[in-house]
Amino acid sequence: MTASPGISVGANGVSRCWWGDSDDLRSYHDNEWGRPVNDDPRLFEKLNLEGFMAGLSWLTILRKRENFRAAFRSFEPAKIARFTSRDVSRLMRDEGIVRNRAKIEATINNARRYADLTQEFGSFAAYAWKYEPKPRRRLLDRDELAEIELPAEAIAMSKDLRRRGWAFVGPTTVHSFMQAMGLVNDHLRGCDAGRESERLRRAFVRPR
Repeated sequence: MTASPGISVGANGVSRCWWGDSDDLRSYHDNEWGRPVNDDPRLFEKLNLEGFMAGLSWLTILRKRENFRAAFRSFEPAKIARFTSRDVSRLMRDEGIVRNRAKIEATINNARRYADLTQEFGSFAAYAWKYEPKPRRRLLDRDELAEIELPAEAIAMSKDLRRRGWAFVGPTTVHSFMQAMGLVNDHLRGCDAGRESERLRRAFVRPR
């Protein structure tokens, strides 16, 4: 049986999206990417790490993720919101993260905006999941997925976040966040992890 375009079949018979079949990305692809998340700290962390990824690769960020977590106090918004210029200087000296002042200051800014958003919606998860795109009837192959435009919901969420003063949350960043956190299932057709993500999405209770 011929694999769907973009699917890599490992020696153990596991089928994966082509981008996830490497030693550095296999666990992330199989166990995280595309699985629905309703945990506020994880969602906040991911959105900001996607911002740090702008102009870089996700692998670069993934390799530094534990360093980011240590530097940004486990991405607890209340703690980051209290960061001062001294913390910015500390982070700019930290070789374990991406030392980009604009992105560092954006994360601090977003943490300060976080309280107002969660007060209005009850949780960051409730806010994010209200932008969940309508599910597709089936998973797409690589060529089909390449033809898909950014979801209108990603554009709308980006626009709303920026209206609220958030930074480094452009439509492409928000779409990548949605893909990673399971708001959409963009695993390719024939991917074993994609089938598991779809099962989890069907059972997932959307936060309200």
